[in-house]
Amino acid sequence: MSEAEAKTPITEAAVPATAEGAATAAPARRRAKKKRQVLRAQAHILATYNNTIITLTDQAGNALVSGSAGKVGFKGPKKSTPYAAGVVVRSIAERARDYGVKDVDVLVKGVGVGREAAIRALYANGLNVLSIKDITPVPHNGCRPRRPRRV
Repeated sequence: MSEAEAKTPITEAAVPATAEGAATAAPARRRAKKKRQVLRAQAHILATYNNTIITLTDQAGNALVSGSAGKVGFKGPKKSTPYAAGVVVRSIAERARDYGVKDVDVLVKGVGVGREAAIRALYANGLNVLSIKDITPVPHNGCRPRRPRRV
């Protein structure tokens, strides 16, 4: 036995643990959270000149699913088209099936061209539209208008 081996004794901590020697505890299994069932929902449609954003909520206003034209892949001026609004509704309707949504009350806000297309797409994707309400904010003689332009 050499001097180096005599000075450094081998301890159990220095020996790497093997697969057989390691404690084999069963991994903790997480249960998949069951999505709650919401039969009647609200569809909030925000149709601007630049985008169409749709959020599906329960009756209390808690968001279930949401999507926008930008989220489904449209860019630039294509985001504000009626076709883009229909594609957004299709993606939302797929995810709403997990919650069991059958009926929707539609709340529309904004002046974009995707307003009516989104409502039609809701009906076309198997959701029963119960009511349509326009909640676009309207100013009651609010801000002072700009001065007339002199050319």
